[in-house]
Amino acid sequence: MLTRLLLLATLTCSALALSAPAHAADKVIKVGTLKLIHGITPYFYDKFVPEGYKIEVIPFETPTDGKNAVVTKSVDFGTYGLAAATLGAGAGEPVVIIAPQCNGGMAIVSKVDANIANFKGLKGKRVGILPGSTQEAVFLDRLKSEGMTIKDVESVRVSFSEMASALERGDIEAYVGAEPGPSISVVKGVGKVLEFPYSTPTGSVNMVMTTHADMIKDNPELVKVFLEMHRKASEYAMANRQALVQMAGAKLGIPADVANKAGDNVQLTWKIDNEWIQRSKYYGSLMLERKQIRKLPDYNSFIFTGSSPQL
Repeated sequence: MLTRLLLLATLTCSALALSAPAHAADKVIKVGTLKLIHGITPYFYDKFVPEGYKIEVIPFETPTDGKNAVVTKSVDFGTYGLAAATLGAGAGEPVVIIAPQCNGGMAIVSKVDANIANFKGLKGKRVGILPGSTQEAVFLDRLKSEGMTIKDVESVRVSFSEMASALERGDIEAYVGAEPGPSISVVKGVGKVLEFPYSTPTGSVNMVMTTHADMIKDNPELVKVFLEMHRKASEYAMANRQALVQMAGAKLGIPADVANKAGDNVQLTWKIDNEWIQRSKYYGSLMLERKQIRKLPDYNSFIFTGSSPQL
């Protein structure tokens, strides 16, 4: 009798082990993103994560924080501006772009009572800029196209998340911002969009999805799995505005009216094509010209196209 009981206990334990939840052994994919609506795509990955994987999203305040997390392997994948990625790769850091994350999401905003009618009206004004950001590089290109330099404005360092508040307080008279900051300023009636700065050869190229070079070499299958999630999540979020608005509220605390307005200025994307590559290279040449980097990245390894159906 005792032997039979032991046998039953053994069989029961074995059955329980076989029926244990699969997620107990899931591979956790850590993804870093910025606290911006155009960095929201990773929050949709859960809808498309294949069996055997689990997503952990880690938010960062600045592009540099996100880039450093990729370099130190604190995250498996990370999204932030093209500027930070180019700075890292230009300095020899093992940063690799595997996909675009978002085009657009930028705006130059002025205070409604600051008497700034157009871009040239920024001359002599206090302008909030985040150094090392894509917005800074695009703004410098716009200044050049208008025959101006950064010395024509009073540059004030402000993080993206603080720009709308700084404008409202009167600390600055304008800013070169990232959504949802511009939409917050407009919805509150504090600011107006002076322009969407997409007229330069950089166009609307903005955020990129990156990983460590070792990931490409050592775990190409995970890269492939991740890129498929990224594609599906990007397309889903762009096709479902209400879902985008709800996620922005749940994860970023953005009011629905602000998120909806910001959505008009955000193009979540995943496609690497030849035009996107050329715009990215032009962007790098600007950074080299301004001595923000000492040399250009090796674009053959910096932009990974091995899993792109566009090329």
